[in-house]
Amino acid sequence: MKKLMMLIAATAFFAAAPAFAADAPATTKAPATPAATNSQQSKMTTCNASAGDKKGDERKAYMSNCLSAKPAPPPVAAKPESKMAMCNKKTAGMDKDARSKAQSECMKAA
Repeated sequence: MKKLMMLIAATAFFAAAPAFAADAPATTKAPATPAATNSQQSKMTTCNASAGDKKGDERKAYMSNCLSAKPAPPPVAAKPESKMAMCNKKTAGMDKDARSKAQSECMKAA
């Protein structure tokens, strides 16, 4: 009797299993959103757009080169010119005494 009950329970379980599986979503992966794109996807979009009319081997070579290219480093901000350098430029070409006086005044200025 105990074996018969276990057999009935097992049969009911396996018979209901496909019904439970049908309720589960096919994939658990969330749909891609614009915020979820990665750099490779954006590279692919950019390279595809710039490839234009290229076809065949030419396009393959172009896409390979484009996708493997490293992004350009951000521009380095120029250092501000020091006060001494600015005063030296202003007083360039003056004779010794005038230059000394002008540099002194330039360095004192705010």
